[in-house]
Amino acid sequence: MTSDDPFEEDNPFGGLPFLGDLGKIFNHQGPIAWDVARQFAYQIATEGTPNTNVDPLQRAKLAEFARVAELQVANITSLEVVASGQPVSVEAVTRAEWASATLDAYRPLLDRLAERLAETGSPSDVSEADAQIIDGLLRALNPMMMAMSAGSIAGHLATKAFGNYVLPIPRPDDRILVIIDNVDVFATEWSLPPEDVQLWVCISELATHTVLSVDHVRSAFDRLLQGYVDGFQTDARGFEDRVMDLDIVGGDPSELQEKLQSALTDPENLLGALRSDAQSAIVPDLEALLAVVVGYVDFVIDKLSHGLLSSYDSLLEVVRRRRFTSSTGDQFVEKLFGVEITPELVDRGATFIAGVLERANETALARLWTDPTALPTPSEVDAPGLWLARIDLPDIDQG
Repeated sequence: MTSDDPFEEDNPFGGLPFLGDLGKIFNHQGPIAWDVARQFAYQIATEGTPNTNVDPLQRAKLAEFARVAELQVANITSLEVVASGQPVSVEAVTRAEWASATLDAYRPLLDRLAERLAETGSPSDVSEADAQIIDGLLRALNPMMMAMSAGSIAGHLATKAFGNYVLPIPRPDDRILVIIDNVDVFATEWSLPPEDVQLWVCISELATHTVLSVDHVRSAFDRLLQGYVDGFQTDARGFEDRVMDLDIVGGDPSELQEKLQSALTDPENLLGALRSDAQSAIVPDLEALLAVVVGYVDFVIDKLSHGLLSSYDSLLEVVRRRRFTSSTGDQFVEKLFGVEITPELVDRGATFIAGVLERANETALARLWTDPTALPTPSEVDAPGLWLARIDLPDIDQG
């Protein structure tokens, strides 16, 4: 029997329910199949369990902690806790809700990456006929790869994240989403007062949001993250070696489904090549910006939490341990966007902040966020005295 759908006749995955359905979907969508990405994110985030709504009492309690944290953060930083001009909202959400919102927040970067991957060519050492086959396979699989990868990122992060800023990537609005179940599980596992942990999360999220909402900080992050994504050099030969040996026609369907899903959610298969020279040139500036933002946010959290949280010393110890325990999802998105938060980067940021305070005061430190020219260079992050000397130089009249 012949199908009326012309795609069915050319669909190499048509005999497999899992791959056949995906093949149809990706044939009719753009470089990323976002509805499929959301399905992946949902399945991973919920771990196959029903997604129940957050208790209204928990929402109300979190809102109270958020009001306290917002006032305290604004008092310490002297900055508005907004990005869009609208009042900031801290909302208790489920893992699935957080994963969906995170896909929306990361979509500009993921779309940009998908466009970059679509430029991939065939290996130069293959015949013209083989090149056509590989090009066709890449065009067919790139949307699948990106959908699975995007969903995997958001889903895995949702199983760990407390709020928006599991990684310090600016978000497009003033909604801070807190996964209250993750927060409460963490508090229970470490025998910490749930109220202390929830208030700490609010302080941390609002402090990060405040700094990343500063116009010149957001602009710097956008420029560096976009440049990093644009710098990927994909490797069609590497992709071919890893995927072309799959027995699509004669293999066991269930085994093939498992192998292909594993292959397409592996960052190495998505990215192909290691860091390019273009990315290596961006990394020092990106790491310097990350170090300063992380160092300052930690300074604000520490200053506020000592006075507000009775269990802060115990909380700080386990939070530090947790910070550097990376999951597969963490490692993937860190490599994808170049935002790896290492112990060395955290120490570097803390040393810069301490160095400024030793030589000057918090007013000088605030110049980071009030003066668009005051973001430190990589060398200044390692020599805060040089940074202070530069920002205190008199303006030169160029007229």
